[in-house]
This record gives sequence, structure tokens and C-alpha cells, in this order.
Amino acid sequence: MVLIAKETIEQQANKLLEQSIIYYKEQAVGAVAATDSERDALNYDQCFIRDFIPAALVFLIQGKTDIVYNFLIETVVLQKKKRRIDCYQPPTGLMPASFKVESQGDSQYLHADFGDKAIGRVTPIDSCLWWVILLRAYVKATGDETLAKSDSFQEALIFILEICLGPQFEMTPTLLVPDGACMIDRPMGLSGHPLEIQSLFYMALRAAREMLVNDEAGQALTDKINNRLGSLNFHLRDYYWLDLQKLNQIHRYEAEQFGESVVNKFNIYPESIPYWLTDWMPDVGGYLAGNLGPGKMDFRFFALGNLTAIMGSLTTEKQSEDILNLIEHRWSDLVGKMPMKLCYPAIKGLTWKIITGCDPKNTPWSYHNGGSWPVLLWMMMAACQKMGRGDLADRAMEIAEIRLMNDEWPEYYDGKNGRLIGKSSRKFQTWTIAGWLLAKLLRENPDCLNYVCFEEDTEAITCTI
Repeated sequence: MVLIAKETIEQQANKLLEQSIIYYKEQAVGAVAATDSERDALNYDQCFIRDFIPAALVFLIQGKTDIVYNFLIETVVLQKKKRRIDCYQPPTGLMPASFKVESQGDSQYLHADFGDKAIGRVTPIDSCLWWVILLRAYVKATGDETLAKSDSFQEALIFILEICLGPQFEMTPTLLVPDGACMIDRPMGLSGHPLEIQSLFYMALRAAREMLVNDEAGQALTDKINNRLGSLNFHLRDYYWLDLQKLNQIHRYEAEQFGESVVNKFNIYPESIPYWLTDWMPDVGGYLAGNLGPGKMDFRFFALGNLTAIMGSLTTEKQSEDILNLIEHRWSDLVGKMPMKLCYPAIKGLTWKIITGCDPKNTPWSYHNGGSWPVLLWMMMAACQKMGRGDLADRAMEIAEIRLMNDEWPEYYDGKNGRLIGKSSRKFQTWTIAGWLLAKLLRENPDCLNYVCFEEDTEAITCTI
């Protein structure tokens, strides 16, 4: 009797990732979002800029740099194409949310979606930020600055920076964005200054600064970046931070104050502290709040924003340690049976109806509303490795490996403990596959952490009061 060796999870992940690759004019240029043959393709047969990041990083670590090179080249071409949505033409600096290969006769072309085909027609603000971060990772992996320093790529960087650093009706250094402009691309009450965008913004500015040509125009942009980084760093570390001590301060805030020296600068009412938080906040640990604006603080925990804050050294070393301490202390809530919750807790009842518009996909503990996303494994691994807490990431990996292969690599999981495969989840989701594979590669190749992580910034202009 001949025994056939069972395929390992790593072998299957690599095979599935290879099968997801998109080819354009006989060159690999990206990967489809999912290869689930049991459901309608919808837009899952496209390559999403955001979704491709973990796969691209896997390819860089594996030495398959040509795929990332082609992806970067083609997205720059798409960025400069003029698009019109109804009667409005969005600015040139936007990166598309996604693209797909279309055929016309014997010819192929790339068709991009800048939000004109998205639900709610929301522009993907995070696409251009992730693109800049990936470009830096490519430079780090290859040691070749030629692509980033080329005229077309410098122009692309300048376009992005002009949008992000341009004048705005704002008194804060954070980016003002609409609801649905990030990974949570449906209404979830994120309009304003969501943490995810601010953390990515901080990382993208630092990445862009490294790659700008050192000429007169580049130096002028570098000066703008340094001014913004210093104030952004201070703003998020001070005003977004939540721990037991800060919670006590907010509990005793006086509201309706006026003037420059007031403590409660954003007029946060103590009554807005949610009932669950006072018991949930551990004695040791803390996190960055989900959003902050005039009279409003979103007290929910958002995993992506907090993990990328650690990766980018947006948080102090002590704050980074506290975020991981909070994850450890609230493991059953944030990790549960499948790492890890995109946000916690879920919004329910009348609040859910008002904020989501009764969105049937974002019901409590599903999808973006408290669902569990395996793709976050790689960010958790990067953050934990950076802070010397590999034990936490290994624990999460062990949980994921029990189920991912048997469950056919779903997009997300439902339920308060993440025990159910997402009700609308696509299987063989590329960034789920790549997220697990990237986490494993980062664990085995810690030197590659510098592709996506930053040390404390010493160049930005420090903000003082």
C-alpha cells in the first residue's frame, strides 16, 4: 500500500497564492481577492491595492520581486489616468481601490475602480497610503532605489503628498476622511479621523520621506512632512490614548470650556464613556481610541490601527507594550477562536440601525462589526516581533492553524468568539492565505521586519505646548 503524504498548511498556502496571481501581457501584476468557485465573483476577481499588500510582502521575502515591481509600475500608470464619476472628476493623486484585466479582441487592458464601482461610491483613502508603504518595502527588500527615484514614481509620490498635506478646513494634523474610506469600507461610524487612516498616514509619510529625491522640491516636501509628523505624533499619542488613568481623567472632565489652556480640548462629555469600558479596561494596558473629533470620541478598540501604530512607532515604547498587554489581558474578546477582532465591541440595537443604516452584512459580531479577520495575523506578528513579544503572536498562530486549512481559508469569521465562518465570507481569500504565510515568514526571517516597521523617528520636528 502506497501512502500519499498529506499536504502541509504551508504547501497549500503557497500553492493557492500562486494560483491567485493575475497576469497582464504575460507578466504577473497582482492577485485576485479570492478564488472561491462556489460564489459569484462580484468584485473578488479583481486585485485590490490594500488586499494585495500581504501577498506582495510574501513575494518580496521569497525573492519574487518581479511581481511587486510590475504591480508598482502598473498602478502608477493607473493613478495618472483621468476618471470621471458621474459629473465629477476626482484628483489625479488617488490610487485605485482595485483593478482587473479586461480583454478587447486580442488586446488586454487594465480597468481600474477608483470608488466609482464601490458600494456607496467611497474613495479608498488607504490605497495610496499602503502603496507608498509597499514601495518602501520593495526598496528595502531589493536595495534598489532606481524605481522609487525615477521621475514617474517621484511624480506619483508628489501627487499623493499634495492630497495628504494640502490645505484643509481643519485645526488638527490628522486626515479628515469620509466613512468607508479604509478597510472598513461600509458605514460603521468612521467618518472624521479614524485611527486606521491616521496610523497608515503616519507610516506613509515616513516612507515617502525616505524615498523623495534630495533636490529643492524634495527638500520642501520633506520639511512639510517633518512638520506634519511631529504634530501628528503628538496629537495621536496624547489625545487618542486611553488607559485607566486617562479614563479617570475623562470621567472627571468639565465640559463647555473655552480657551487655549483647557484640559478637555475636544469638549468630550464624561457621560459618553460607554458602560462596557469601565469594566473592560485592564489595570495594566491601554490602546489608541478609534476616532476623535469635536465632542466625540469613539472608544472602540480597532485592531488594524493599533497594530500599525506599533509597527510605525507612532506609539511610544510604553504605549506599544500597553497595547500588547491589553490584547493579552482581553485575549478571549480580541482573539478568541480566530485571530483577531477587527473592532471591539460590536455595535447593536438602535445604534447599529442608525450608524450602519441597517446594513445586513454588518450585523453584530459579523464582517466589519466585530468580525474576526485572519489577515490581521501578519500585523500582529510584526508588532509582537518588534516589541519582543513573539510569544503572543505564536499563540495566535497556533489558534489559526487549527482551523484555516480545514475551513478553506475564509475571508472572515462571525460570532463573539469567532467560531463561525463568516456568513458572506468568500473562501480561498488571498489575503487570508497571504496573511498567515507572511506571519510565518516574518517569524522565521525577523530581519525582514524592517520592510514594514519603523524605529522611533528622530528627524521630525517635535511638537511642544
